[in-house]
Amino acid sequence: MTPKATIRAEAERLFAAFQAAGAIPVDADILLPAETLLDLYGEDLRARAYVTHDPLHGEMMLRPDFTVPVVQAHMAHGADPARYTYLGEVFRRQEHLDGRPREYLQVGYEIFDRTAPEAADAEVFALIADLLAGLPVTPVTGDMGLLMAAVAALDTTDRRKAALMRHIWRPNRFRALVDRFAGRVDPSPSRLALLQQAKGGIAAMIPETVTGLRSAQEIEARVAALVADADAPPIPAQQVAILDRLLALNGPLPQAVQVLDDMAKNMPALAAVAQRFRARMAALAKRGVAVETLGFEAAHGRNTLEYYDGFVFEFHTADQRPVASGGRYDALTARLGQGRSIPAVGGVIRPALVAELRGAV
Repeated sequence: MTPKATIRAEAERLFAAFQAAGAIPVDADILLPAETLLDLYGEDLRARAYVTHDPLHGEMMLRPDFTVPVVQAHMAHGADPARYTYLGEVFRRQEHLDGRPREYLQVGYEIFDRTAPEAADAEVFALIADLLAGLPVTPVTGDMGLLMAAVAALDTTDRRKAALMRHIWRPNRFRALVDRFAGRVDPSPSRLALLQQAKGGIAAMIPETVTGLRSAQEIEARVAALVADADAPPIPAQQVAILDRLLALNGPLPQAVQVLDDMAKNMPALAAVAQRFRARMAALAKRGVAVETLGFEAAHGRNTLEYYDGFVFEFHTADQRPVASGGRYDALTARLGQGRSIPAVGGVIRPALVAELRGAV
C-alpha cells in the first residue's frame, strides 16, 4: 500500500475500535463559520487556521478540529448520554513548525454523560491507552480545573481574576500578570505616566468626538479601570506561593494528590478539585491504568485549544510529538448549548503517527 493508504487503513482500524466501544459515527462539515470559532478561541486562532470568505455565509475556516461541530450537533439534537466517533481531515497552519503536516487525519471519541464525569475521563484515557499499547509513547495528564479554581479563590478584584482566567493558556502573559498583581514588579514608565495623567483628570482632556476605534466613553472607562487596578492591594504572598507551587507540580498521580491535599489546607477551594482528582485516579485504576507511574503535570494543557476546563491528557513520542490528546470541556457545551449544558470529555488520535510508530510508513 502507499503511505497514504496505510494511514487511511490505520485510521479505519481506530474508527472501528471506537465504534466497537459504543460510539456512534458522525460527520462534520469541513468549512465552519469563523465567527463561532473566533468567539471561542479568540483572534489568536487566525495564526493557526486557514480562513476563507464565502459570498453567502461570510468568513469561514477549514476545520481546525472536530470538537466544536460535534458539540454543536449534540446540543442541537443529541441523546443523553451519548458517545460519538469521527474520522476525517483537520487543517492547521504550521508556519513556525517546519515538517509538521498542514492537513492530516484525526480519529476521535467523545462522551456526553452527566452521571459520572470521572468515570468518563477514565474511559476515554484507558480506551486510547489500549489502542496505543506496545507503541513507544509516554502518557502525561493534567487538570485545567486546578489552576482555574486557584485563580477564582484569589483575594483580589474580579477584574484581575478575569484577566488571569483569560490568559491561563498563555503562560508567559499569565506569569507577567501574576507578578504585576502581586507587586513583584514595578509598573512600566509608560504605565506610570498614564496613571499620573489619569489621576490628574485625563478624562476631561478627551474631546467629545474621538477619531479611532474607541469612543470617548470607552477610553474613560478604560482609564478608570487602570486607576482602580493600580489602587488595588497586591495578591497575598501566601496565595502567590500556592500558585507557584501548583504550576511546578509534576510527578506520579498519587504524589500529586498528596501535594494537592497539603495546598488545600491554605486554599480550601482546591479541596473539591482534589476530591475529583482522587475519584478520577480510582476510576483509572479500575480500568487497569497503572496510576502509580502515570505522570501528572499541573501546567499540562496550557498550550492546547482553549476549551479544556478539567482533565487533560496526551500521549507523546520521545521527540514530544503528540500521538493522541484530549480532555474535558464542560463549559464549551454550555456556551454552545443555548442555555443547556452537559459534562463532556473526548480525545483524538493521529493515525499517521500511529502508522509511523508501527513501522508501516
